[in-house]
Amino acid sequence: MEYKTIEKESCDEFIEKRSRFIGYIKPVTTKEEAVEYINSIKSKHWDATHNVYAYVLRDGQTRRYSDDGEPQGTAGIPVLDVLIKENVVDCVVVATRYFGGILLGGGGLVRAYSHTAKIAVDAGGVITMRLCSLMNVRCDYTFYGRLNSLIPEFGGVIDDTVFEEDVKIKFHLPADIEGEFNAKLIDSSFGKVKAEKTGEIFCKI
Repeated sequence: MEYKTIEKESCDEFIEKRSRFIGYIKPVTTKEEAVEYINSIKSKHWDATHNVYAYVLRDGQTRRYSDDGEPQGTAGIPVLDVLIKENVVDCVVVATRYFGGILLGGGGLVRAYSHTAKIAVDAGGVITMRLCSLMNVRCDYTFYGRLNSLIPEFGGVIDDTVFEEDVKIKFHLPADIEGEFNAKLIDSSFGKVKAEKTGEIFCKI
């Protein structure tokens, strides 16, 4: 189970027939976070001609957009279409425009707002998030070396290691590999070591 989103908050801009277009993007997970970001950009660019936005959330498959005064269908929908085409969720885009005095026409606006969203997505960077199992395992020092190499072999990432009387390791690995990993672990340790699942989390691949 996996999905695509944006790695980091970012922005980029370009000029089209003297109009300045600035594309802002940010990872969000709730409507409240999206609205808060939209309002922060509107405050920052209170003097802009338009602050068009669109956001897509995984939760409830929510999709929202606004033309913010541009002709209907020429701004918000093109921005939203880019997010859908790029197959990204849990992110918000604000496309700010300072009018340069030359009308772009309907088609020109669609292209300009689409481009604004695309450069914002590119600046933010698309990443894939995969459902991972959070795991705990403990072993003696003689098996630690083998375990330390076995976890990365299965695409796992070690999050924490505690050295006491024995070794305790916290790690995460793709959920669909958990069973295969444990089978190999039990086999390699002759049944002495088994990893215990403590939860699930989406992690960047």
